[in-house]
Amino acid sequence: MAKCKSCKKSFTQFNSLQVVCSPTCALAVAKISTAKRKKAETKNRLENLKTLGTHKKELQAIFNKWIRLTDKDQPCISCQRHHKGQYHAGHYRSVGSCAELRFEPDNVHKQCSACNNHLSGNLIDYRINLIKKIGLARVEWIEGPHEIKHYTIDDIKKLKVVYRAKIREIEKSKAA
Repeated sequence: MAKCKSCKKSFTQFNSLQVVCSPTCALAVAKISTAKRKKAETKNRLENLKTLGTHKKELQAIFNKWIRLTDKDQPCISCQRHHKGQYHAGHYRSVGSCAELRFEPDNVHKQCSACNNHLSGNLIDYRINLIKKIGLARVEWIEGPHEIKHYTIDDIKKLKVVYRAKIREIEKSKAA
């Protein structure tokens, strides 16, 4: 006796490949698999239509979430306050001024929205507290010249996988 894949009733199989009890159930299973296949094809087509900019935007959102989770228990990097409100992933060297450090973890830290938006990053206090956090040598490296990075879509996809895995790891450890 086997269980029908569609209606879940028990039935006698005529061969080992039979997974449904009747032609009606076979049609139902075929419709479901066709719908799943179409959904997967649509998802693939949409993924292939994404531009480099779209991929960078998605990676930035994932990376920023990772930064906020990593620094979750720390105060704002600039004002050193814990407060209720929105936190950002604030860049010490902005993406506009130094795009090559856009996804550099030493360059991005948890920052309150007031410091990031209203005080333009509050960079003097950011630098003072960044030196305390990562050391003068690493801050000077961030402030130095850097080779321009030309990310390909494949590079960005790999980084998205890496940072999603890191986010899952953090969320899993906090749930335990």
